[in-house]
Amino acid sequence: MSKQCLELKNVCKTFYDFKLNNISFTLPKGYIMGLVGPNGAGKTTTIQLILNMLEKENGEILVFGKDNVTCEKDIKQEIGVVFDSMFYVDSWTVKDTEKAVSIFYDDWHHDVFAGMLKRFNLPLNKKVSELSRGMQMKLMLACAFSHNAKLLILDEPTSGLDPVTRDEFLEILQEYIKDGERSVLFSTHITSDLEQVADYITFINQGNMIFTGSMEDLLGSYHLIKGRPQDLTPEIEGNIIGLRKTDMGFEGLIAVNEAAQYGHCFFEHPTIDDIVICIAKGGRK
Repeated sequence: MSKQCLELKNVCKTFYDFKLNNISFTLPKGYIMGLVGPNGAGKTTTIQLILNMLEKENGEILVFGKDNVTCEKDIKQEIGVVFDSMFYVDSWTVKDTEKAVSIFYDDWHHDVFAGMLKRFNLPLNKKVSELSRGMQMKLMLACAFSHNAKLLILDEPTSGLDPVTRDEFLEILQEYIKDGERSVLFSTHITSDLEQVADYITFINQGNMIFTGSMEDLLGSYHLIKGRPQDLTPEIEGNIIGLRKTDMGFEGLIAVNEAAQYGHCFFEHPTIDDIVICIAKGGRK
């Protein structure tokens, strides 16, 4: 049995105006991976390739050690998906949703679904169209948990949610992976959520791999550098990623191993947002 939940190896996909280029990363069992990058970076394309909603040109995608195309039917029995918009029929009630979804899964547990509805305060007879954004997300989660999914794939699930609902959602994810057998791939623009729960980060920009590895390694690779206008020498400017200059001074991202030589400047620990923004602004890889 593979110890990896998900493996992508040099995966490529070309559109007329965009190319996803040699995407490779590994998500071990029992962990949460954040998938980050600006709009149009290739995050949703990557997820669609994993789910075989798009056909890859090159590379290999393994889910639970199995090829995602040849073993698609078996794999999808063990995957739960939550997208940024509801994909159930608006006129369905919550009860109808279970009836419609459960027939596709061999390992559906009605008692688990009922327990999730109770936990989430989801009324059986309420229509999908009448549910709030947060309730719709919880319904998708309830369905995913009810067929014992071993991998959750989440594409912007917390967009539009209030902070309390987002916090509850993050707690649910941490509970979900506790047994060490379940994993989460979590694509989001709200990177503060990832800083709370993610163990690994994969960063894609303009279809290219920028980083994949532990959260600590990413955050520990860079400093935010700040200084006065007169401190910005051509040498420093050449080493700064995503440089921003004002009349008051400058700031940007700099690799940790290049920062020590600029002791006259100021340094701060970056957030994931800082790293994504600076690199997306046209900095080096």
